Amino acid sequence: MSLIRPFAGLRPAPSRAAEIAAPPYDVLSSEEARARAAGKPWSFLHISKPEIDLPAGTDPYAPEVYAKAAENLRGMLAGGVLARDPAPCYYVYRLVMGGHSQTGLVAAASVVDYDCNRIRKHEFTRPDKEDDRVRQIDALNAQTGPVLLAYPDAPQMDAILQRASDGAPDADVVADDGIRHTLWVIRDSATQNQITAAFDAMRALYIADGHHRSAAASRVAAARRAVNPSHTGAESYNYFLSVIFPHHQMKIMDYNRLMADLNGMDAEKFLQCVGRNFSVQPSAAQAKPGKPGEFGLYLPGQWYRLQIRAELIPPDDPVARLDVSLLQNHLIAPVLGITDPRRDKRIDFVGGIRGLAELEKRVDSGEMAAALALFATSMEDLMAVADANEVMPPKSTWFEPKLADGMVTHVLD
Repeated sequence: MSLIRPFAGLRPAPSRAAEIAAPPYDVLSSEEARARAAGKPWSFLHISKPEIDLPAGTDPYAPEVYAKAAENLRGMLAGGVLARDPAPCYYVYRLVMGGHSQTGLVAAASVVDYDCNRIRKHEFTRPDKEDDRVRQIDALNAQTGPVLLAYPDAPQMDAILQRASDGAPDADVVADDGIRHTLWVIRDSATQNQITAAFDAMRALYIADGHHRSAAASRVAAARRAVNPSHTGAESYNYFLSVIFPHHQMKIMDYNRLMADLNGMDAEKFLQCVGRNFSVQPSAAQAKPGKPGEFGLYLPGQWYRLQIRAELIPPDDPVARLDVSLLQNHLIAPVLGITDPRRDKRIDFVGGIRGLAELEKRVDSGEMAAALALFATSMEDLMAVADANEVMPPKSTWFEPKLADGMVTHVLD
């Protein structure tokens, strides 16, 4: 079986994309989704966050929530705002955020290749989040949330995508946050075959975001395979919805840390302890890190620029040399006593899209005692961790811009 294949996508009818496209299901709370969807009966949030159409306080994992998602999908089909392509297609998807642009491919990616690690992972998953996505897929008989993937250097593939996006788009939406989502449909079978062959020649794809969605797709495929005596491997449940970008176009932002206290120390003692493993220099301006190994520290009213001591950076360990690991292993754990950042309530995380001013705000308000700003993890580092079959520390990457839900859905026939 091929690494990827075209599929007959379910997508907005002509001129309806702006009414439908919505933020990813996992970036909004139920309350935020309810507010965002107010007055928008065709927003895809009615499918991805269907609890917004049930009484406030409804458990988002209750059976009636998944049933409501299916009901809402049927309603959008009956209303003619969603329509399915009559034949398998690939789709070019371009994201534009400010001066940044990235152009990728919407495709159905192979569960078999995910299971054998040709589609490579770099995060642990939580069973409860997997369970949620499994129930959503089963209720809808469709995958609505795309997995964000990256492909390694492939100039030929880059050129195909560029050519395929030269004409008028099939959908073009500027979302509420200013991000532009543009879609072109590739119907030509010769181009489709060229794309399939180009991906089959690649050694691997890399999950950037969507580990729970891909894990859930694998579980659904296994369950359906087990009860299908005529299983061939060609069934649609053997593939999952993905958008695959060239790795060199993808934008990872910093993922910063906030600490609720200084582990019983005053600021002077804390800085002394930090100074054992880092050089510490006061900064008159925001100390945004400019290179790997450099960090910004904010205490109330004052920034500091930190540089880890070079001898503490292990050159041959793809996980331990990450800035998130260096900070955790040489400051957050030994100085602040936070050894399990996944569960410790004394630490919080803020995506770089919010800027350093958000860190200042939360420290100066007294809510938090200190903030640490990081240099963004590189795609090359992410791929090195995945190639080593290792796992990155929690909250290592923050990808922007985000894909929209509702632009293309993969129906499981």
